[in-house]
Amino acid sequence: MAENVLVVNAGSSSVKFQLFGIEAHDRLDLRVKGQVEGIGAHPRLLAKDRQGNLLIDHAWPAADVPSVAAALEAAIPFLREQVGGKLPVAVGHRVVHGGPDYREPTLITDAVLSRLELLAPLAPLHQPNNLAPIRTIRHRHPDIPQIACFDTAFHRSHPEVADRFAIPEELHSEGVRRYGFHGISYEYIAGRLPELAPEIAAKRVVVAHLGSGASMCALLSGRSVESTMGFTALDGLPMGTRPGQLDPGVVLYLLTEKGMSASSVQSLLYNDCGLKGLSGISSDVRDLLASPHPRAKFALEYFTYRISLFTGMLAAAMGGIDGIVFTAGIGENAPAVREGVLARLSWLGAEVDLMANAKGGPRISQPRSRLKCYVIPTDEELMIARHTVQALA
Repeated sequence: MAENVLVVNAGSSSVKFQLFGIEAHDRLDLRVKGQVEGIGAHPRLLAKDRQGNLLIDHAWPAADVPSVAAALEAAIPFLREQVGGKLPVAVGHRVVHGGPDYREPTLITDAVLSRLELLAPLAPLHQPNNLAPIRTIRHRHPDIPQIACFDTAFHRSHPEVADRFAIPEELHSEGVRRYGFHGISYEYIAGRLPELAPEIAAKRVVVAHLGSGASMCALLSGRSVESTMGFTALDGLPMGTRPGQLDPGVVLYLLTEKGMSASSVQSLLYNDCGLKGLSGISSDVRDLLASPHPRAKFALEYFTYRISLFTGMLAAAMGGIDGIVFTAGIGENAPAVREGVLARLSWLGAEVDLMANAKGGPRISQPRSRLKCYVIPTDEELMIARHTVQALA
C-alpha cells in the first residue's frame, strides 16, 4: 500500500479532511474526502471516496463532539480504517494567519506553534480552530511531521507600498500591516490558469474567491500584487457575517457612544454583519437568491456592487485588467451573482455568455469580450497536500 498524506482544514464548526495516496513521482491520488460538521450542535461525519461514493454518514449527540479537537478525534478511527491502520507520513494543515514571518509551508515545532498562537487575536474565528487539530495530533502521534500552510504566504510577493498602512513606523515594525488571505486558493488558481485559461495566464487577472469568507486578489503573471483583505480577515468585501471595508470610526463610535465592550464589537463584526446584517434573513447566498424579500435583494445588490468596485481597484494596481476568475462556493455555484458582477463591469469590456454562465463555464464570456471571464473551481486541500509532500522532500 502506498504512503498517505492527510490534509486537515479546520473551521469554527467543521473539520474538513482529505486523504491522499502518494504515488510514483509524488503524484497525489485522492482516496477519501469528508468532514465532521455541526460541531457542538449536530455533529455528523460524512465522507466519500474519489468517485463520490458514500463511505460513512454517522451522527453523534452534541455532547460527544463539543469541539474541533474532539471532531478530529472522532474521525481518526474511520481514517485509519481506510488505510488499513497505517498512519500518514505527514499531515498538512491550513493555517489562516502566518504573520510577517512565515512566507512558505513550515514544519510545526513547539516554537512555531507558540508563535502562531500569538496571532490568534488577528483571526479569532480561524486561528484557534486551525491550531487545535495540530495539538491533538502532536499529543497522539508526536513523530508524525505536520506542515502548516498559510493563507497569508502567497501575498508576501506584494510591493511594500501595497502592504503598508499610513501609521507610525513602530506600529508597522510590530506587524500592523496588510497581509491578505485565501492565498492557498489563489495559488491553486494561478497554477491552473496556464491549462484552463492560457490566453490570460501571464497577464493581468483578478481572482474573486467568493464564499462565506470572500476576498479578491490581483494576479500579475501569476503573482499576487494586491488583495482586498488586510490586517485581518474582516477587511475588503462584505461576507456572510463580516462587514468588509469599514470606516475605523465606526468601531470608535461603537466603543465610545454605544458603550460596547471590545469583545462585543468583535462578536458583532465577525458574526452579525455582512449579508446577514444587510438582509436580516440569512448569511447564505442560496437563501437570499430564493427569497422575495427586498432586503435580500438589496444584500445581493450590495455584494455585487462591492465586488465590481474592488475589481477597479485591483485593475489599477496592475495598470489594467485582461481577465477575471470566479472561484469558491459562491463564485463557482451562483450564476446570478456572476452575472450581476459582470453587468457592472461592462465598462471594462465584459460581455457575458449567458448559456455558458448558467452551465458554470469554465469560460463564461463571449468570444468578442475584451475582459475574459472564467469560472475555475479551487482546491485548497490538494494545494496543501502538494506543499506537504514537497516539505517532506
